[in-house]
Amino acid sequence: MEPLDGLFSKDDLSDFIPRLVDAARRDGKLWVIPRHFDISCLHYRTDLISKPPETWDEFKQMAIEVTDAGQGIYGTQFAGKEEALSGRFYEVLIAEGGQLFDDKWMPVFNSPAGVKAATMFADLYKAKAMPADMTNFLWEDVAKNWANGTIAMYTEWFGWYSFFQDPANSKVAGKFDMVRQPKGDGGIHSGWAGHHGFSITKASKNKEAAASLIKHLTSVEGNELEAKLGILISRQSVWDKIIKEAETSNDKLAKPRLELALLEAKEDFKTPPLIAEWLPMSNVFYPIMQKIILGDATPQAGLDDAVAQVKKLMIDAGY
Repeated sequence: MEPLDGLFSKDDLSDFIPRLVDAARRDGKLWVIPRHFDISCLHYRTDLISKPPETWDEFKQMAIEVTDAGQGIYGTQFAGKEEALSGRFYEVLIAEGGQLFDDKWMPVFNSPAGVKAATMFADLYKAKAMPADMTNFLWEDVAKNWANGTIAMYTEWFGWYSFFQDPANSKVAGKFDMVRQPKGDGGIHSGWAGHHGFSITKASKNKEAAASLIKHLTSVEGNELEAKLGILISRQSVWDKIIKEAETSNDKLAKPRLELALLEAKEDFKTPPLIAEWLPMSNVFYPIMQKIILGDATPQAGLDDAVAQVKKLMIDAGY
């Protein structure tokens, strides 16, 4: 890919949410111009929970307490396999003050923060506060469970909002709210996120024309068109406009939801590690994390095993 710093001035970038632009930098260079993003927030049932948890410790306790097997209500759930599970662990780990890798790209997620994060998942499962088959869930599965009314609260992407608020598809339409994700011991709000954007290849024969096209596609006008589709766009000025317009909506969450998404984009936005080994690392990690959740490995022993395997992967990759 072509570094974009020489093709996009500070003025070109001034309207973009800074954290989205910063997330597209690597090795001191800008590689991607953000188009739109998604980030996770806490969804909770207002008919079951009066005050949402502010910390992951509160989240765990509340999820156990609100579980009602007789009514078919589970306190929470997580997508339980593949990158989805690795990412959910990652964001709780960060909130608890931990990291996946050190500054030399060696894995360090078997730290006390990592053990605490993994223990939360295991304890929730042991308490039957999550569905028994959660290690088979991916994004569509957890979304359907929520829409079917069987989950009291969980972390979810903004992108499902219109589906959740459609009474034809969702039993929780009008019965839920959305808030910032909990903090951990690190005093950090969780916020696993990512954005779609545009880059220019090294092989491009007319990089200036390519940059001009990107500027058009990510313009105010382009962002406004995509915002009308419900997409979380990247320009602050367009956010200001759509939040103002939401004041007249009949949907009571229209404005608060947008304000929440903007707050998270500005303060909580955290991508997975920007390395090619993220998915290979995830493929090593998530089966071990599943064992921890199911009680087939202790959190410390399981994470120690995962760190050893990921360390070999990273060394073999040249780190």
